[in-house]
Amino acid sequence: MEPSAPFTDPTPRSDSVPGSDPVRGSAPGPGPDPVRGSAPGPVRGSAPGPGPDPVRGPGSVPAPDPARGSVPASGLVPAPRAAVRRHSVRGQILQALRAALVGGELVPGEVYSAPVLAERFGVSATPVREAMQRLATEGAVDVVPNRGFRVVERTARELAELAEVRALIEVPVMLRLARTVPAARWTELRPLAEATSTAAARGDRAHYAEADRAFHRAVLALAGNTQLLSVADDLHRRSQWPLTSAPAARHADLVADAAEHTALLDALVAQDLAVVRSLVEEHFTGSGG
Repeated sequence: MEPSAPFTDPTPRSDSVPGSDPVRGSAPGPGPDPVRGSAPGPVRGSAPGPGPDPVRGPGSVPAPDPARGSVPASGLVPAPRAAVRRHSVRGQILQALRAALVGGELVPGEVYSAPVLAERFGVSATPVREAMQRLATEGAVDVVPNRGFRVVERTARELAELAEVRALIEVPVMLRLARTVPAARWTELRPLAEATSTAAARGDRAHYAEADRAFHRAVLALAGNTQLLSVADDLHRRSQWPLTSAPAARHADLVADAAEHTALLDALVAQDLAVVRSLVEEHFTGSGG
């Protein structure tokens, strides 16, 4: 913060004398220091420059003045606000990369650099690199030093293992929910089932994947277990990644997979436990998951 300039009264004063000012009401100026014999201090109205921060020591930048709303001379944006903006961009890039991964735009085995992807999205490389690091922790890509990130090549065996784990977790939960949740609650989920059918009818695999996970999250959320919801959603996302050299899911496969959501809701409303078990187990082995 720069020292403020001395105050200058634009009104001519030829009769100014020491003492109180009848026009401005200011207090008398300081007289000589009786101990040191020094001259009077600064001219009335001037403000002292900022001294060193008593906590941070000499040479430190003064803190903002809360009364005047000033900021340090550096003019930097406060860190929390910048962090929020960066997190928002990273989240959008992460969502776009996941869609590209599910849709087959990111090819298994291929290496992609953060700068190249950043140019595609029209952003800096930093949020792209952070998003790819998140995908690496999820097992979708591997880090290739000095090159970028390689999309993981998955096998049919891995997909079968994911389906088995999902069945072990979700089948007992859905059977319990079928016995305890009122029919009206299942009816409320029909719009989510219809959203999967709409995406499947268009052959839009990326949007179908999002709608499919939204439907399963809504069903499992009725169990009231946030840890279960987190684990199940992570397994579900992993099951949607494309297989090595596998062709994209056929249009008919997506439509059939989406139809199972409506059939599952019908079985849950009817509390038909045998049908619920059969549909859930078969659904995990389908193309859409």
